[in-house]
Parts: sequence; structure tokens; C-alpha cells
Amino acid sequence: MVVDSLSDGTRIAQLLASEVTGHEDAFSVLSVVDADADVEPTDDGALAYAVAADGERVAEVYVQPDRARVEFIAHLDVTADAASEAGLRVRPKAVRPPRTLVFVEDGAQVKWTLPAFRALVAALDAGDREE
Repeated sequence: MVVDSLSDGTRIAQLLASEVTGHEDAFSVLSVVDADADVEPTDDGALAYAVAADGERVAEVYVQPDRARVEFIAHLDVTADAASEAGLRVRPKAVRPPRTLVFVEDGAQVKWTLPAFRALVAALDAGDREE
């Protein structure tokens, strides 16, 4: 039996961008911005693009040779919980302001990130209604 897996960080990031922009109803407030079409993966991760809501960055996607990394900038707790429940590796990043890192190590895991983006959209929507 042949096992096909996609472990190219750049391609994983491209698939993720397609998922975010392709789910227009669920993610209509999100957009991919500042995309670097010529990004080259690095061991530390090179910024491929950001995800914005109403003009503000809410996440950034970095590419490494064998995976992609999503750094959530907004609503860290709900995105971390959703990504962890989906089976993704999650950890906090101790910077100012803090971030939540979600590692996407295979093309199949791209779909696993969608609950985190849904949780982000729900939290953004709840914040909009409070104002």
C-alpha cells in the first residue's frame, strides 16, 4: 500500500490559503493579505502571508521545509483549544503580544485547522456584537 502525504511547507500553506478563501460563507470576514508568491521555506519559518479581518491581521502563516505554521494573533485561547481538539500540535509563543502557534505538518491536516479559524471568526463576531 502506498501512502501519499504532502509534507512540503509551501504547498501546505497554499492549500491553507485556498481553504480560508474558498469557504466564503464561513470565513467571509477573513482575507489572505501580504502574500509572498516567491517565499522560500526556512528552518525558522518564512512569512508566506497573513490572514486579516476588517483590515487587521489576526494570523500569520509561515513556511518551513516540511510544514507550515499558523501564528494566531487574535483570540488565542479559543483558537488554541479548537486546534488542539482537532488533533494539531499547539503551543504558546512567549512574545509581546503573545501568539498561539499551530503546526500543520501534512497536507491532510490543513482541514484540521478549519475549526480554529471557525472559532476565530465566531470570537471576532462576538466581539463585534459587544461593541
